[in-house]
Amino acid sequence: MDLDDQVEEIETKEDFANFLHAFRETLLRQPDEWENSTLERFLDAMEAWVNSMEGYVLNSGDADILRPSWKTFAKILSAASVYE
Repeated sequence: MDLDDQVEEIETKEDFANFLHAFRETLLRQPDEWENSTLERFLDAMEAWVNSMEGYVLNSGDADILRPSWKTFAKILSAASVYE
């Protein structure tokens, strides 16, 4: 299953953790296929995409994306910066 398909199947915390594992593995195995392979570039692109999400919704019809728990994602990113 490719990563896009895996995203569509995420329903649980475990599904999300499995996705993160596969996501990281793609970076390790195919770094040349990533546009943003450094943390700085990745976070910059993430910020830009979040700021442009309404355009994604208009183009894709995927309005569900506008209902995540932003606090949860912020906590995950913040914790990852110090978690050993």
